[in-house]
Amino acid sequence: MLALPSVIVAFLFIVALGPSEVTLVIVIGFIFTPLIARTVRAAVLAERHLDYLSAARLVGEGSWTVMFVEILPNVLPAVLVEFSVRLGYAVFTVATLSFLGFGIQPPTPDWGSDIAANYGVLAAGYWWETLFPALAIASLVVAINLITDSMEQVTAS
Repeated sequence: MLALPSVIVAFLFIVALGPSEVTLVIVIGFIFTPLIARTVRAAVLAERHLDYLSAARLVGEGSWTVMFVEILPNVLPAVLVEFSVRLGYAVFTVATLSFLGFGIQPPTPDWGSDIAANYGVLAAGYWWETLFPALAIASLVVAINLITDSMEQVTAS
């Protein structure tokens, strides 16, 4: 699952299930959940043999307490950063699918659909009709990445 490009996997699922907003949300969640889960697992595996967890077990804390009180606060920054980075990828995936006609269907507004609708007039000199939705997508992803960098700096200190 992780080796296949996300747009191709989403395309296959949407062709099989039919294009709708609910299908799109489920497919995007299905595509990006293993990537986030892999990061969570790696962070937990890095933490599980540290001394503070051995001390918590010696004190007699239960498994749920160790998981939610001891481990979760220490892996949460990595999880939040990974989630927000994947959110940017999800925005690009939805815009790509909408551009190809398999994402959010008209008359629902979508930047990918706007780019597709105005792509034909690009050669006629109406470049702004394609540029501004593309800049909106790029601005959203850059803003998400800037927020991610800020979260990473705050949690690192």
